[in-house]
Amino acid sequence: MVVSYIRPDKHFDTAHDQQQVINSYARSKNIVIDDEFIDQTSQNRRLIDRTHVTSYFQSKPSGTLLIYDVWVLSTNIEDLTQMFSCLLKNKFNVHFIKQSVIISHQSSVMLVLGLIDQLRQHMQNESKKVIGRPKGSKSSSKFDQHIDEIIAYIREKKSVSEMARLLNVSRSSLKDYIGSRELKQVAFGSLTPEIPENAEEQIINTIVCPS
Repeated sequence: MVVSYIRPDKHFDTAHDQQQVINSYARSKNIVIDDEFIDQTSQNRRLIDRTHVTSYFQSKPSGTLLIYDVWVLSTNIEDLTQMFSCLLKNKFNVHFIKQSVIISHQSSVMLVLGLIDQLRQHMQNESKKVIGRPKGSKSSSKFDQHIDEIIAYIREKKSVSEMARLLNVSRSSLKDYIGSRELKQVAFGSLTPEIPENAEEQIINTIVCPS
């Protein structure tokens, strides 16, 4: 079973942004997503209080998990370590799309530690900045309800004028929407981050030891 796990946060990336990248990645890899789990709980909530999340993953003995970035699981290092341990124990293959790596119960310990340490460094750097500045997000649109149809039309290579007629909407507004949401890139899987050579080695090399 393939699950996309999305957790929006005002200081990181919106659900819509994560969903776009995950869906683009899945299409580029010919992966069919069976379920989408959008977790709305705040990053302030500890894992022990996120029982709906732990119950969900415990109900699935194994599978593939698509995640935009490590912080989506948790920004708390203790909780993140526990989630890594349990997911890998239950033989999940976890795709971290932003980092361009996949971890499983057979992965190198150094790779897992590298992912954890990257988050530790990020949170440490963020704590030095002014707290409370939310990441910009896209406002909702009347076209959001048609997004699946629009993406399907783009794949069918329909023109914007033809799409506008089918949806009975303004051509110029639809064109602006497609551009602002990067739906052409979503439709053809080009929003996926470029995979660097030796991605795993690069992550391991980012580990910082105390001086």
